Amino acid sequence: MPRLFTALEIPRDAALSLSLLRGGLPGARWMDVDNYHITLRFIGDVDGPTADELISAFDRIDRDSFSLSLSGMGSFGSKRPHSIWAGVSPSQELKALQAEIERICQRHGLPPDPRRFAPHVSLARLRNPRLGDVVEYLGARGNFRTMPFDVGRFVVMSSRDSVGGGPYIIEEAYPLGWRSSLPSLETSALQPSSNS
Repeated sequence: MPRLFTALEIPRDAALSLSLLRGGLPGARWMDVDNYHITLRFIGDVDGPTADELISAFDRIDRDSFSLSLSGMGSFGSKRPHSIWAGVSPSQELKALQAEIERICQRHGLPPDPRRFAPHVSLARLRNPRLGDVVEYLGARGNFRTMPFDVGRFVVMSSRDSVGGGPYIIEEAYPLGWRSSLPSLETSALQPSSNS
């Protein structure tokens, strides 16, 4: 079974902005633009019944859509950087969605995610970079920012073993805010019927 994770997709305009950051860093393997995403919760290799239970449980999440923007850049691995990322501006809605997904995962037997949630978009994997090159690259692009974009759904994605991440496949998508757009039963019950 492929590795599963929940994520937010990056819309086309923001992905285009991210793609302009490619290049100018020796030893970087740049992510394919189609694979940009914000990981919410890494699930990993789970058996079929567990995957089915999670996919069904995620369908009960009832949250409104919200707005996000990407802001700033950084690297993982302080003295020996191994990847470059773009940051995500702080968002209470994003944190709440991620926390609910985390609770569902734990309720279905997954151990707590040991890493603190740090939303980001991975841009490149690094192979033996010079620290000075990484510092210079990030210093020249530290004021990176996208226009806000709407987050209307989250997805379950799968990945297979590969070099540098991807290709990622959307296995299931969950719209946000769709329940609040439905007329409530009480309201519709009060509406006169067209037959009166």
